[in-house]
Amino acid sequence: MWNKNWNASKSKRKQRKYLFNAPLHVRQKFVAVHLAPELRKKYGKRSLSVRKEDMVKILRGQFKGKSGKVVEVDLKKSKVFVEGIENIRKDGNKSLYPLHPSNLMLTELFLEDRKRLKGLKKEEKKENKGTKKNG
Repeated sequence: MWNKNWNASKSKRKQRKYLFNAPLHVRQKFVAVHLAPELRKKYGKRSLSVRKEDMVKILRGQFKGKSGKVVEVDLKKSKVFVEGIENIRKDGNKSLYPLHPSNLMLTELFLEDRKRLKGLKKEEKKENKGTKKNG
């Protein structure tokens, strides 16, 4: 059973249980990816949930340094699949390689989604208000 009032625990067992039993609307937060420095300045946020059509750069693992467009986001497994990043099987078939969101960096955002755009504009306004008061 998953509990929304669960706060924290040092126990790895309980942390794993929280992650594996979380509902999909909470798992959306688990696929948050760091923003590139220029996007971080522009939107005043450190990270955003990754979505299909975003451009990402891989920071860790065997595909380090490569970039590509997000093809699929698997919330059940908390994995992201990127175009061109493939696993070649013994029989020669290719399959998309699952990447953990913590090993990625958002370089370009897909802004066709009105809801996402609205949220980013709201953050941008907050950032602008803060700079006027300090300046």
